[in-house]
Amino acid sequence: MKTFLLLAVCVLSSGLIRAASLADAQASVATGILQGQRGASGVLSFKGVPFAAPPVGALRWREPQPAAPWTGVRPALAFGPRAMQQALFSDMVFRGGAPSEDCLYLNVWTPARSAAEKLPVLVYFYGGGFVAGDGSEPRYDGESMATKGIVAVTVNYRLGVFGFFAHPELTRESPHNASGNYGLLDQAAALRWVRDNISAFGGDPARVTIAGESAGSMSVSAQMASPLSRDLIAGAIGESGALVGGMRPIALLAAAEEAGVVAAAKWGAGDAPTLAALRAIPADQLLQVAGRGGFGAIVDGHFFPKDPTAIYAAGEQARVPLLAGVNDAEQQGSFGPRDNPPPSLVDHFKGQLEAAFPGRLAEALKHYPASTDAEARIAARDLASDRFISYGTWKWMDLSTATGGKPTYYYYYTFGRPPTVKAAAANANADKASAPRPWAGHSVEIEYAMGNLATNLVYAWTDDDRRVSETLQGYFANFIKTGNPNGPGLPEWPSYASGQRQVISLQTAPTSDAPWKARYAFFEQARARP
Repeated sequence: MKTFLLLAVCVLSSGLIRAASLADAQASVATGILQGQRGASGVLSFKGVPFAAPPVGALRWREPQPAAPWTGVRPALAFGPRAMQQALFSDMVFRGGAPSEDCLYLNVWTPARSAAEKLPVLVYFYGGGFVAGDGSEPRYDGESMATKGIVAVTVNYRLGVFGFFAHPELTRESPHNASGNYGLLDQAAALRWVRDNISAFGGDPARVTIAGESAGSMSVSAQMASPLSRDLIAGAIGESGALVGGMRPIALLAAAEEAGVVAAAKWGAGDAPTLAALRAIPADQLLQVAGRGGFGAIVDGHFFPKDPTAIYAAGEQARVPLLAGVNDAEQQGSFGPRDNPPPSLVDHFKGQLEAAFPGRLAEALKHYPASTDAEARIAARDLASDRFISYGTWKWMDLSTATGGKPTYYYYYTFGRPPTVKAAAANANADKASAPRPWAGHSVEIEYAMGNLATNLVYAWTDDDRRVSETLQGYFANFIKTGNPNGPGLPEWPSYASGQRQVISLQTAPTSDAPWKARYAFFEQARARP
């Protein structure tokens, strides 16, 4: 009955199909007509839109193929299945179907009333370490950003062994003599889909900004670097992550193929399994036997013709405006000395620092000072964050500023989340005004930046949280529209070339980047051991 009603809205009494119209919550893309739905805000959403063929059977471990066309009107009212993944992160909430290899779907939110509006476009890639995540997660929801006059898109892509498995037989099979990087190729295919179809939703294919957090931010740096996608991008936003700088070494194709042969021999399909045998392994079984680790982006000669750090150093990336940054506690420092009695935190951290930078303790302490226990905790936080993700993000920003030829903007996010609703209720009489905010951990800025605090029911959001969200989302929206985060009602954000970075907190103000530049220069020279 539901399908019949959807078809009925576009059928005239003569029996002919009427042209799709956003006024009727419909859009006509290359593969057929989509039926969306309009929310209370007036934003129109289209969910579960196929941008490529299901990568199943013989298409497992092949670059994405074109989606098949359909007849009539296809309902786009529900999120599609998420990519194959294990339940790894407690903060992930999914609104789509169960994990499936058939996962190459995207979602569109548009405020446009007609296809002729040519609005700026945001394409957002989710985080999750390339092993988890989904475009249906409420923190990435595009409705709030669409109310700012932006067409917002979230994209699914293959993960783990399904998205990054390399093997010599796959390389020989490929028309590009490459294997691996299927998840990144999915993202590039989605960007081509956006180029070819976003005008049907009132979007401008010449004004596409890509964004993401963590693995999604690494994906942004990757798409900027790849010749397959760099011409499809007008701007880029990176939240905590980049595939440059060398802290996460990117394997060459030959090494990834060798690792793939070793892994495949353990999957129960024979000592030297054929591709047919590997593709016949049920997806759930393959997910379990392959595990979560060992698969990531590689220099495959196709998506990445060379190491992305070298691409940025040569200025061969997409030469577009870049806004990127990190949080102040991307990773907490580890303090758990087992000595009895335990040494002071200062002594314990100095031991960690000596292990990280052998023979360079005195110099390291200039950049990670720890004369008191309080300083040691902050220094441990900074060192852990740098080694995890902050250094690489800064290196991406620094290289882009030097070689990209376009304005860049760097932020430092310091506003931690409030207590949970449960904790706030248990401490109803506490003096909330004087309670200090915790450090801002990895990923906590997403709901603020996307205007989605209300989608996260775990935390007791306050007016302060809403003010910070209004500021950060305002910066993001301005950047998506103009390539510059500045605008009326917002504190001035100087470009990174000025030697400053914007601190995002209740008192948003730029600070000199000189101390961090010196720290990262030392870090780069000394190369802390992983």
